[in-house]
Amino acid sequence: MNDQMNDDVLDAVIIGGGPAGATAATLLARAGKRVRLFERSSGERFHVGESLMPMTYNTFKRLGMLGKLKASDFVRKYSVQFVTATGKETQPFYFFRRNPHESAVTWQVTRSAFDKMLLENAAESGCEMAYDTQVTDVLFDGERAEGVRVRDADGEVRDVPARVVIDASGQSSIIANRLKLRRPYEYLKQASVWTYFKGAYRPPGIDAGATVILSTEGKRGWFWYIPLADDITSVGAVSTREYLLGGGRKPADAFADLLAECPNLQERLQGAEQADDFRATRDFSYATDRAAGDGWVLIGDAFGFLDPVYSTGVLLALKSGEFAADAIVDGLSKGDLSATQLGGWCDAHRRAIESFRRLVHAFYSYEFSVGRFIRQHPEHRDNLIDLLIGDVYKPGVDDIFAAMGELTPYDGSPPTRDPNSTATVTA
Repeated sequence: MNDQMNDDVLDAVIIGGGPAGATAATLLARAGKRVRLFERSSGERFHVGESLMPMTYNTFKRLGMLGKLKASDFVRKYSVQFVTATGKETQPFYFFRRNPHESAVTWQVTRSAFDKMLLENAAESGCEMAYDTQVTDVLFDGERAEGVRVRDADGEVRDVPARVVIDASGQSSIIANRLKLRRPYEYLKQASVWTYFKGAYRPPGIDAGATVILSTEGKRGWFWYIPLADDITSVGAVSTREYLLGGGRKPADAFADLLAECPNLQERLQGAEQADDFRATRDFSYATDRAAGDGWVLIGDAFGFLDPVYSTGVLLALKSGEFAADAIVDGLSKGDLSATQLGGWCDAHRRAIESFRRLVHAFYSYEFSVGRFIRQHPEHRDNLIDLLIGDVYKPGVDDIFAAMGELTPYDGSPPTRDPNSTATVTA
């Protein structure tokens, strides 16, 4: 398939309509490129990952999304708070302590509505949208990607040529699986069980919108606690796959057993009513050996996936979509769609992910607690807030890890298990 001088060839095709794909689609379309996004569903996209990080602000500004977000009923998020395995609550980590700008306040979103907003914004920007259409294969000429094969809702199969294929297909990661690029973090094989409650506890004032991360007694696992609109709170349990879902265990039973080890969460849910069924997913963290090749690039979860404890997923998706779009626009202008051109941003993105991974490693270590670390190293409180904000692309963000290593040494190996406990999560 030769795309030279062929007006029917798209500048780019995008596989998947999550935040990464929608971001790349919007920016490419606004740059005057002909881009088509293929999304296999047409209805609402149900997804966890409701808590945004403040560093999403600049990407939202580029996308023209700030006004829409400000006008939404999404809960405003000013901080993150932790509850230790002993039940002690840390003081909230307020983002505006590091940045008094309005960007220090972000949102707790309902993902179906949020993802829909992003896709509508891409369409308004000029992206061609193809819903109910599944990408079944990526077409290669040698090592160069030259388009995709799709099947629409009527079952019709056709080939769509494009100068660049952007894989935003999430954890299915079509290209990474085909080329065997995925490298799992074996010790981060987790599972999540979650549901929604109406009428759960919310403190007054700006603390009402805080994300709360609650460790269980013995650190067998942890819970997220994310306040959403309409007095709904997302509550999810995370532990090892074996504990939560092993032996055909029912999600409701796993959630109840872990809840029994978290008195603080029990108090927060007193008087609340469960508002949805339990849902479960197997989370596994991984990286990819390569994230770009001649005519193709990976973004979002197709690039890599990291444990959800710090709510990094949407930020990493938005930034990767932004970086990839800029590289493609530049490459199209120069006539260079090589792996080097399309993937020039990937090393910096990997370093950002590694910063988050080191923070995840500390969280799961038996020796570490956020409160203890700040008491011992108050000089690093602002550095920790930088990480919780998502300001991981700037120089010096890793300075905190030398001090953190005093509590939990990091050499890329699994976190240390308490030798006297069989309950401790090893992540």
